[in-house]
Amino acid sequence: MPLSNPVKADLLLLLTTLLAGAGWIFSKESLAGLTPLLFMGLRFTASGLILVAMDSRSLTRLTRAQWRTAFPVGLFFGCIMIFWVLGLHLANYISVGAFLFSLGIVIVPLLGPLFGEKPHRWVFFSLPFVVAGLACLSLDSEFVIGAGELCFLAAAFFMALFFILNGRASTRLPTLPLTAIQLLMAGVITFTASAFTETWSFDQPWSIWGWFAASVLLATTLRFSIQTRAQGMAPASHGAIIMTLEPVWAALLAVWWLGENMTLLQVSGCALIFAAMLVNRWPAVRYWMRSMRETR
Repeated sequence: MPLSNPVKADLLLLLTTLLAGAGWIFSKESLAGLTPLLFMGLRFTASGLILVAMDSRSLTRLTRAQWRTAFPVGLFFGCIMIFWVLGLHLANYISVGAFLFSLGIVIVPLLGPLFGEKPHRWVFFSLPFVVAGLACLSLDSEFVIGAGELCFLAAAFFMALFFILNGRASTRLPTLPLTAIQLLMAGVITFTASAFTETWSFDQPWSIWGWFAASVLLATTLRFSIQTRAQGMAPASHGAIIMTLEPVWAALLAVWWLGENMTLLQVSGCALIFAAMLVNRWPAVRYWMRSMRETR
């Protein structure tokens, strides 16, 4: 019996979250030999050029108005990547950073009124979970909100702005060229920041370049290509709940591959933040569960 498009989209998005979670590990290993901003500049420039090579004609067909729409989206995406990689470089726990970064999806509706969008009531229901989760993380005797964690929170804020602007831009531009522009702009921004703040060196061992290649090909190029394909096969509400699995994969992979240890209080804090994302997206959760029942 052939699978329906919504079911195929769910499976592809599940694979997307796994690739995104693995990307945290690929990046962490790459940073053992590459400076953070140089790594991001190389990663996103390479991935953007790969996407351009896949569909160069769509870029040449963009109008000036479409380029003006894509520019601020790419700018915010570049800011996200700067704070994200600095957080990854400085933070004590990848798993905690992954959940803090995922707060961006909770912040989106809170910033909505600034762009003429009215938050739904589930946003306010999710806020107590967020506060309680952050309290569990920060009150642990072995955990403090340091520079790395603050970078992840800044990245989450820019991610919220990016989600709003990208949602508008995606209605005016084709997905693949929009993604390519975002990646290339992120590469240019991080390259520029690296040129002024870091010393470049390219004498890393081959193992570092192996992790870098995995980050470019699997966690960036393949991930965004699969995500683009999946989003064209089902309503956006399908992806809302599934995409929140990224920090879960990141946390599990960090424990398995990097040997990270988390206290019960820290695990509870992450669980509460994850619960906040679920409460915030409860209408999408109900829709997804109803759709799954109907496809059986």
